Amino acid sequence: MSRPLRLEFPGALYHVTARGNVKADIYLGRRDRIVWLSILEEICTRYNFVVHSFCQMSNHYHIVLETIDGNLIQGMRQLNGRYSQYFNRQHQRVGHVFQGRYKGILIQREKYLLELARYVVLNPVRAGFVQSPEQWAWSSYPYFIGQASCPAWLDVASTLATFAVRQDAAMAAYQRFVIAGIGEQSPLLKTAHQLLLGDAEFIANARAMIASPTFRAVNKSQRRALTRSLAEYAAQYHNRDEAMARAYHSTAYTMNQIAAHFGVSDKTVSRAIKKQMPG
Repeated sequence: MSRPLRLEFPGALYHVTARGNVKADIYLGRRDRIVWLSILEEICTRYNFVVHSFCQMSNHYHIVLETIDGNLIQGMRQLNGRYSQYFNRQHQRVGHVFQGRYKGILIQREKYLLELARYVVLNPVRAGFVQSPEQWAWSSYPYFIGQASCPAWLDVASTLATFAVRQDAAMAAYQRFVIAGIGEQSPLLKTAHQLLLGDAEFIANARAMIASPTFRAVNKSQRRALTRSLAEYAAQYHNRDEAMARAYHSTAYTMNQIAAHFGVSDKTVSRAIKKQMPG
């Protein structure tokens, strides 16, 4: 199977999902879910992601997110990579946690944001986990209806503002909108080319962007500009273990490269990385 195309640009909106390897659960308890959310928060802060909707299921997750800086690949690699490291260490496992790479679909905001955000929080209802979305603690729905204090990385305000000016009225209208979606078909069935969800004009514009040599060149230059040298990591972080761990988490360097630069063994780098992991 060929690698799916990642279309990145500032302000892009995506539906992202990743599933457990061989359909295995990726959350084995409350602690796993909390750690995943903690890592997601760090990724949103570091890569300037804005989450509009999310849901943790048992063997997969859904996120509707916006990339302010057009850097989906970097952030998602970090999210899945860091959680995999935590999961295997926590549960004394080896091997892949996720089934291949994440799947990202570019979304037309005006046409599909609300519908897709609703689809995401209704996943536990469709799966038969709960009878109504407010009974599932591990999605964005409780934050939208005021059951929980909203974290900075979750944008509740812009969605609620589309329903009403007053917050209480907006929350009530949002609840009615979500409940009305129970039993509706998934909007993802309308996805084109396994990548795009929007009307004909949106899809045509996205395909033209993909074909543009200028677009490809800009993305390559952005990725190069974001990569620090190992010497810069060493200078910025006086604690060697932290410097090595942060260099590794940048996804720009292998353990071998980091070990060679700092004059240590691969095992020393591995230990430094584990020290920086949550939990």
